[in-house]
Amino acid sequence: MVDENSRLIILASGSPRRRELLSMLGLPFAVVSSDVDESTPPEWAPDKVVRSLALRKAEAVITASNQQNTLIIGSDTIVELDGRILGKPVDKQDSKAMLTALQGKSHQVYTGVACIGLPEDKIIVDHRVTTVTMRALSPEEIDAYVDTGEPADKAGSYAIQGLGATLVEKIDGCYFNVVGLPLSLLGNMLSEFGIQVLERTAE
Repeated sequence: MVDENSRLIILASGSPRRRELLSMLGLPFAVVSSDVDESTPPEWAPDKVVRSLALRKAEAVITASNQQNTLIIGSDTIVELDGRILGKPVDKQDSKAMLTALQGKSHQVYTGVACIGLPEDKIIVDHRVTTVTMRALSPEEIDAYVDTGEPADKAGSYAIQGLGATLVEKIDGCYFNVVGLPLSLLGNMLSEFGIQVLERTAE
């Protein structure tokens, strides 16, 4: 029988944003970056993309767990605009093109979360969607934001938790989903493995 209280939690991500969000739950965890091929078939729907990549990232660090009493968390975030998936920009020009396309419009942010429990090999995968509306931006504002370097490694070329917050007019859905890890969803998923976030916090 698995002892949930002694289960090691591994975050399969090198993202400092996901690390900060997971730490908010007050659970001890280790970080193991997962280096995986993030390419997917172009015909895949956004929800399938993030769910598949989240699971791929979690599976990539199974060897680090030694198959012991471990829970591995993988996550992936993408932006969809008018049926087109926007990932991380390849360079500054790509960032500017993405932000120009996003400005003045609403888009959807998808984040997939995968949890793998070992040694029982229990797998749960889910996702959340948040709609974000950008305000209209001038070319000068876009250039200035890109020059800060903040968009460089962000899906959709903006960080809602940083200066990118000034670009956002409103959101509909989970804020943490846009940052990169929907905590309400993750909390529900953890409970499926016997880990109760609020009970742990109250101890």
